[in-house]
Amino acid sequence: MSLAVLKSRALSGMHAPEVTVEVHLANGLPQFTIVGLPDTEVKESKDRVRAALQNARFEFPARRITVNLAPADLPKESGRFDLPIALGILAASEQMPSAELQHYEFAGELSLSGGLRPIRGALAMTYAMSQTPTGGRQRRFILPRANADEAALVQDAAIYPADSLLDVCAHFSAADGPARLSRHVAKLQCERPAYADFSDVKDQLVARRALEVAAAGGHSILLVGPPGTGKSMLAARFPGILPAMTEQEALESAAVLSLTGSFQTALWKTRPYRAPHHTASGVALVGGGSTPRPGEISLAHRGVLFLDELPEFNRKVLEVLREPLESGLIHISRAARQAEFPARFQLVAAMNPCPCGYLGHPTQRCRCSPDVIARYQDKISGPLLDRIDMQILVGALPQHELLGQTMGEGSQAIFQRVEVAHSLALQRQAKANHALSTAEIARWCEPDAPADALLRAMMLKLNWSARAYHRVLKVARTIADLSAAEQIGQAHVAEAISYRRALRPN
Repeated sequence: MSLAVLKSRALSGMHAPEVTVEVHLANGLPQFTIVGLPDTEVKESKDRVRAALQNARFEFPARRITVNLAPADLPKESGRFDLPIALGILAASEQMPSAELQHYEFAGELSLSGGLRPIRGALAMTYAMSQTPTGGRQRRFILPRANADEAALVQDAAIYPADSLLDVCAHFSAADGPARLSRHVAKLQCERPAYADFSDVKDQLVARRALEVAAAGGHSILLVGPPGTGKSMLAARFPGILPAMTEQEALESAAVLSLTGSFQTALWKTRPYRAPHHTASGVALVGGGSTPRPGEISLAHRGVLFLDELPEFNRKVLEVLREPLESGLIHISRAARQAEFPARFQLVAAMNPCPCGYLGHPTQRCRCSPDVIARYQDKISGPLLDRIDMQILVGALPQHELLGQTMGEGSQAIFQRVEVAHSLALQRQAKANHALSTAEIARWCEPDAPADALLRAMMLKLNWSARAYHRVLKVARTIADLSAAEQIGQAHVAEAISYRRALRPN
């Protein structure tokens, strides 16, 4: 047999389309050709495969070898095709049996000694394989052992990890017995992950309450205050009070992290916390490249994106956040490639009120002129600010409170209240309050008469947009859930309005 056909997977955004690896041996001068739109990494697999076969004591055929990666119009990148190409050469040259190959998919990068190195996107490839119809027979996936726990997160997926090319060949050469590869079962932690605790933060009761509301409803929040008031400390502890991740949320987050090779099974069901530096580019934040990769907003999917020193970010970079904050998706379009990544992150931003940082400080004197303050705050555009649900002031603490020994409430107590409020929202509308549509707001966020009168008066006084009005209603709905109230009352609306502190007059 001079032809072998195997199955593998490519990566295209969050999708992993099937790739057919065809290996043909023909008479003629020795030559090794790979066709099917291979990237440089795939073209280099010729040398890795040759060295791996020879060092594993196989014969490398001195014939014309043609490898076709179909479909031809789908770009192929990464070294994950090394293993199927090497197995295809062995099967086509009859150095190993080929009868079972059709029931498997393969992915793995080969070292020169024949060992298998980890790959990116194993979780996305496994999920795509589990969704592919196979005529009633479950397809199995052979991949490097380092990716086994990650791939086995997909329920009922048949994962067979291997350490080397020789292990895979022994699996197909042996009818049964210890030489066969064993199906892998993921070993994952089930206890609640460890987060930094809110008890480390002294006082700041208003900021604590605002973050509790944001956690219960999934709302975005901006912390404004002088340097040293604990804004970064509060943000770092925010993931610890968020509702526990569901299996689906954890799988979505892990799949995105898997695309960059940064997923760790020890962090299963731990909400991502991303804090890019303010020098980050737009591509770093939203993703991109010639082969589109996820950016920080997608790596923070189902977790927290913390932007410290918000006005120091390039204004054009900040503007790219506007659409993902609304839709929870980011669409990346390039001349030859398009990709879509999830970006359902919770934005927590922090900034000083002015360039020197001491505007409104009780003891320090601000040295900034009104024009300088206005230019500094204008770096945050009105449309972006309008999309941030809550904007609160974090004041400086008196010296005696900073030097005191009294600790604040711990994260566990706040987390329990958040879980109860979040569960109420799920029972009522099957989603968090921040995700409510306009029609759902009219149904689930109806205030009583005094609350409605207050809300209308403040909308006219502060010149809110329709978006701002709806966001205040959703925050009020969360506050009502925290107090176990069925209907939004005047106190709930008043508190929600207090969290809509504009940086500059409307």
